[in-house]
Amino acid sequence: MKETWRWFGPKDTVSLENIAQAGATGIVTSLHHIPTGAAWPMKDILERKQLIEASGLEWAVIESIPLHNDIKTRTGNYQQYIDNYKESIRNVGAAGIYDVCYNFMPVVDWTRTNLNYTLPNNARALRFEMSDFAAYDAYILQRPGAEESYRPDVLAKAKARLDAMSNEEKILLEKNIIAGLPGGEGSYDREGIRSAIDLFIKMGDEGMRANLFAFLREIIPVAEEAGVRMAIHPDDPPFSLFGLPRVVSTADDARALLNAVPSPSNGLTLCAGSYGARCDNDLVAMAREFGERIYFVHLRNIKREEDGSFFESDHLDGDNDMVGLIDALLNEEERRTKAGSNLPAISMRPDHGHLMGNEIGKTGINPGYSYAGRMKGLAELRGVIHALSTLRARAV
Repeated sequence: MKETWRWFGPKDTVSLENIAQAGATGIVTSLHHIPTGAAWPMKDILERKQLIEASGLEWAVIESIPLHNDIKTRTGNYQQYIDNYKESIRNVGAAGIYDVCYNFMPVVDWTRTNLNYTLPNNARALRFEMSDFAAYDAYILQRPGAEESYRPDVLAKAKARLDAMSNEEKILLEKNIIAGLPGGEGSYDREGIRSAIDLFIKMGDEGMRANLFAFLREIIPVAEEAGVRMAIHPDDPPFSLFGLPRVVSTADDARALLNAVPSPSNGLTLCAGSYGARCDNDLVAMAREFGERIYFVHLRNIKREEDGSFFESDHLDGDNDMVGLIDALLNEEERRTKAGSNLPAISMRPDHGHLMGNEIGKTGINPGYSYAGRMKGLAELRGVIHALSTLRARAV
C-alpha cells in the first residue's frame, strides 16, 4: 500500500518537508483556491504538482474536485458545471494524476458536533453527539418536522443539553455543524442552510441517487479517455442528517453505484471511519467484495454509541477491525499482482488524528489534521502492514 498524507496546500501548518519526515511518499490534496464549479486550469495543476515533486513527493490522489450543488440537484447551470468538471478530469489526467476522490453529500458533509472532544488521556478528538445535533436541528434551526427524526429519549436529552448550553456554546455548536470541516465544499449561515435543506429533502433518496448516476454516466467516459479513476467517498456520517437524502452510506449503495456505471474508472474510496460509523457495514466483507474497484483508502477508526453518536478513536483501538481490513486490502493487492494488473498500489492515508502534545492550543491547525496525531496513526498502521506483509512472505 502507498502511504499518503492529506495536505491543504502552501498555507497548511504541516509542511511538505514535515510530511516527508513522517515517511509518507504520496500527497493527497486539492486546488482549494479554485471556486467550486470552475474548471481546473492546467497551469494551476502543474504548478501544484511541481511544488510537491520538488519535495521528493508525488501528488498521488486529488481530494477533491468539488461538485457544485447544481450538479447534485440538476438545477440551474448544472450542465455547464458538468462540462467544467469534464475539463478538470481531462487536465488532471494529462498532468499525470490519475486518482480523484469526490463526494455526493448534500448540504452538510464531514459533520461533527465537537471538534475538540477531550479523551481520557487529554488528547483531543472529533466527535458526533446525536443529542447535540438533535438540539441544533429541532430547537435552534427549528427545521419543520425535525422532532420526528429522533427517538424520544434522544429528544429529551437534546432538550436538556440545550437548556444547559450557554449562548457561546450554542454559537460554537452551530459553527461546528454548518461551517464544515476541512475539505468540505462550503459553509452556510442559518437561513442559507434552511433553504438548501428544503431543496434536497424534496428530491428524496431516489431523486438524489438518480442525479448521481446521471452525473457518472457523463463523467466516467471522459475519465476512461483520460486514464482517471474516480473514487467516491461515502457519506460522513453514513445516515441522514436534517432529513436529507444519503445515497453512499452502505454496501448496498456502493454495489448499486458500481453496477449503474460498470467501468474501471468508476470506483470507491473506502473510508473506514465513515462506513464504519454504521454497525451494519462489514468493512472486511466490503473490501473483499469491492476490492478491484477500491482505489483509495482512509484508515480511520471510531467508537460507536447506541444512539448513533461516535468519536474518532486511536487508529487500532476502535470498533472497526483495522487489522482485518488491512489484510483484505493486501489480499486485493496480491490478486492484482498475480493477474498482471497495471494498477498502482492502493493509496491509503491515516485519516484524521488526535490533537496532542504541544499542538494543543495552537492556532491554524485544521480539525482532525494535526501532525503528531496523524504521524502516530501512520506509524501504527505501518506496523500492521509490515507485520502482515512479513508473515505473508514467510508463508511462501
